[in-house]
Amino acid sequence: MRIAFDVSPLARPHPRGVARAARGAVEALERRGVLDIVRLAPNDGEDLRAWRHGELARRAEAAGCEGLHSFVSALPLAARLPRVQTVHELPWRHGVAENADLGHRAWVHVGGLVARAVATPSEFVARELRAELVAGASKVNVVPWGVGAPFGVERDEARERELVRSFELDDAPLVLAPGATRSKKNLGAAIRGLAALGVRARLVVTGERTESLASDLELARSLGVDVVATGELDDCDLVSLHHRAHCVVVLSRSEGFAFPVLEALACGLAVVVARDDAAAELAGADGIVADADRPDEVARALAAALASERRHEPRGRALELTWDRCAERIETLWRGLGSR
Repeated sequence: MRIAFDVSPLARPHPRGVARAARGAVEALERRGVLDIVRLAPNDGEDLRAWRHGELARRAEAAGCEGLHSFVSALPLAARLPRVQTVHELPWRHGVAENADLGHRAWVHVGGLVARAVATPSEFVARELRAELVAGASKVNVVPWGVGAPFGVERDEARERELVRSFELDDAPLVLAPGATRSKKNLGAAIRGLAALGVRARLVVTGERTESLASDLELARSLGVDVVATGELDDCDLVSLHHRAHCVVVLSRSEGFAFPVLEALACGLAVVVARDDAAAELAGADGIVADADRPDEVARALAAALASERRHEPRGRALELTWDRCAERIETLWRGLGSR
């Protein structure tokens, strides 16, 4: 089958997790060669919204494609091709404002009507989505994302030493919070937990500088918690930080999949996760669960994580959820659609 993939998340600004999902999935699909993949993205200067609704389907049809796969919830409304929509999460169900406006909510419901199938990255989101949709609940399919190199590869000790020097990291235990600089990532819960823990440890947070991060750094100063903000890092540096860290903490208010959890498991680290969300589902038995609203529970979970063994080899679902497995799910989805 010849399938067009909307890879605009690789060409225009999108949340880092969305871009990571699109890149990992489409590269695995191309590597496997089961589907004939046609990448489509707007040209320089093209308006993304106008391109998606005016040009995307036309270009897919002109390329002889039999279907169109979107890595986001927005997709062409007028298209003769079968379409697959992706819904990453439903943040409004968790009191989160980011990506919870009427436009995002509308796309979830419109997609349930016009898409031939809807992909979600976790059972957690699938359950919420089936409850949310008035029509189209039967179209929902779980297609988990994956993990691969450089996560799970051998340590680069020279790079680790350079990171230690650059960020002035000493021998204090490191708690890593990857990408926790947006409000929904709830970095404050980790800070309050470390304050309640009362032992010398350092919280390292990666990601862009934001107003939310500035507020959380002020909270850390007021509570006497040592936080290092690294800014954006490439994946190789991020892997080296994982190998240096003692554990990873993911206490987001809303997650649809939580790449930091899977990447922590790929590096053999314990991970502290919020109770009853997609991150906890993904971590499974390897997750140390806490109520993110209770600093004493977060402190207990962090103490357990800091005391756990750093294995530096893949563990748990990181052994199962590879990009090849993700691609296989997408291939199965499209073969099913093609047989109808």
